[in-house]
Amino acid sequence: MKKLIALTVAAAFALAAPAFAELKAGAKAPDFTAPAYLAGPPFTYKLADALKKGPVVVYFFPAAHTAGCNIEAHLFSDAIGKFKAAHATVIGVTAGNLDQLADFSKETEHCGGKFPVASDPGAVIAKRYDSILEKKPDWSSRTSYVIAQNGDIAHVYSNLDPAEHVNETLGAVKAMKK
Repeated sequence: MKKLIALTVAAAFALAAPAFAELKAGAKAPDFTAPAYLAGPPFTYKLADALKKGPVVVYFFPAAHTAGCNIEAHLFSDAIGKFKAAHATVIGVTAGNLDQLADFSKETEHCGGKFPVASDPGAVIAKRYDSILEKKPDWSSRTSYVIAQNGDIAHVYSNLDPAEHVNETLGAVKAMKK
């Protein structure tokens, strides 16, 4: 019976899990330009421009206005001052619910206008970062990257549970300063 329960839990996790083929630390981060929103209004986000200012946290999330993504955006919003103090910027990237990103970017229970979210139609950027949900290949998995100012990936964290993405990325950004 215990074996059956363990197999059932493992199977359920496998069905929901991202592919875990994300890019590794030390790899060159793929450059991208994408339509994005900050506190509602649209603009064009360019990773290369953001890297000129310092390290960048690029966090992929499955879809705006979904339970885990709402939590993750709120956690990043609450911690944005700590990222800024470490001279890092944050951008969320998603392929899901793109028609809702403008509102998602400004709502206080989500991004609160504190950092931009980029639209990734067809998960093109997510595919370049090997950050795709296995069972929904048009959506990105929940994977966070810390990209050093030189464009190299300094840290990767992939987990569908949104709880530790901020701690993982903020810790990596602070470690880069040492």
